[in-house]
Amino acid sequence: MEKFDLLVIGGGPGGYVAAISAAQNGLKVACIDKRKSLGGTCLNVGCIPSKRLLHSSKLYKEIINDSIQHGIQIKKPTFDLLKMMEGKNNTVEKLTKGIEHLFKKNNIKRIIGHASFDNDKMVKVDDNKFSAENIIIATGSRPSELKNIKIDEKYIVSSTGALNFEKIPKKLAIIGAGYIGLELGSVWSRLGADVTVIEYGNSIVPTMDADISNNFFKELQKQGINFMLESEVISANVSKNKVFLNIKSMENNLEDKIIFDKALLAVGRTPTTNGLGLDNLNIGVNSKGYIEVNQFYETSCKGIYAIGDVIEGPMLAHKASAEAEAVVDIITGRNGQVNYNAIPAVVYTSPEVAWVGKTKQELDKYNINYKEGKFLFSANSRSKVTGNSSGMVKVYSHIDSNKILGAHIMGEHAGELIGEFVVSIEMGASAEDIALICHAHPTLSESIKEAASIASYGKTIHS
Repeated sequence: MEKFDLLVIGGGPGGYVAAISAAQNGLKVACIDKRKSLGGTCLNVGCIPSKRLLHSSKLYKEIINDSIQHGIQIKKPTFDLLKMMEGKNNTVEKLTKGIEHLFKKNNIKRIIGHASFDNDKMVKVDDNKFSAENIIIATGSRPSELKNIKIDEKYIVSSTGALNFEKIPKKLAIIGAGYIGLELGSVWSRLGADVTVIEYGNSIVPTMDADISNNFFKELQKQGINFMLESEVISANVSKNKVFLNIKSMENNLEDKIIFDKALLAVGRTPTTNGLGLDNLNIGVNSKGYIEVNQFYETSCKGIYAIGDVIEGPMLAHKASAEAEAVVDIITGRNGQVNYNAIPAVVYTSPEVAWVGKTKQELDKYNINYKEGKFLFSANSRSKVTGNSSGMVKVYSHIDSNKILGAHIMGEHAGELIGEFVVSIEMGASAEDIALICHAHPTLSESIKEAASIASYGKTIHS
């Protein structure tokens, strides 16, 4: 039986970061993952392939819609879906092999197979056993399912299936209006599919700031995406190469049957803890399936930690990576911690939406007095130059201290721009601090300065 200082179960953004960080701190490390390629869901069938297809489809749509405005005439552009998929797969392969190289560079042992705990805190992989003083569970999550909808990955698909369509579906149903559904819905809508998003709630992306969400909803409608809010899929059946959905409107209690070529079930994700043998060590799991941990990410079994999607919190790759480094710090005797108020979220549609900190709903719920600064990209010079002028920057600051409580951006490159607010919240900056900073002109980042000026002084130069 081989012994290690640290065993990491899971090779995704939580697991591989933990393994590399621990190895760089001088620990003898092994990482166990059932996939042959490292990177977990994110790199293999999630963040990375979806962003590649989002970028490819966005380029195609921009050529159709925007090139003529810049004096560029193109006769009826076409696309090759097979080449798009090849590009996606090549990107995934390069990145996963990159992590494999980092494992070799840092002398991390890779173990491919399904890991489970013995009742003696040993980890089994097939017929082999491994032990370590410390173990990190980072097994990620899988697509959530509904009892009345069976995924076959051919007609009714998860996000994995929706990344691998061999042809454009004429009519595509997206069940769920969260990050995944809207991003993949955008991909296939841009490439010609008639997309309908079916959402049980009365708004899209409920964790998003309400004002931003409403504007985002309108932008997606303008792009031709159809929405059925406050609607429930009662049943789904496949017949004669078609998907038949029975949909009930919560508003009028009426049912309707609509036929689609494909349906994507995107109603969230579920922690992957099945088959780990957690019961053998009496490791607590709550009613939602999350592993219970203390403030040091330690489970009820001493020396066994859990991070990422298997514990409570937003299911984001960068959140898992931050927790990974924090746990390694704790294991190596340092003060590892994560500021959960400074974790950004991004929806990679067009326009992008990004936010960090509190939403208006949260501030109102907890009776926090705040000031609001809002600046539209339509008043920003760089937006006018590029022609991408939809969207806004919003910042909330405390009414007394003016410290930034939350920030929300909808528009081009929102995912990049939000970084300034993440740093500001982490460092305890005020809106006035940002308002006084000189931002380059002409840039989209000037809108951040303008919104901060409004929150601080109630006015700004260009609005």
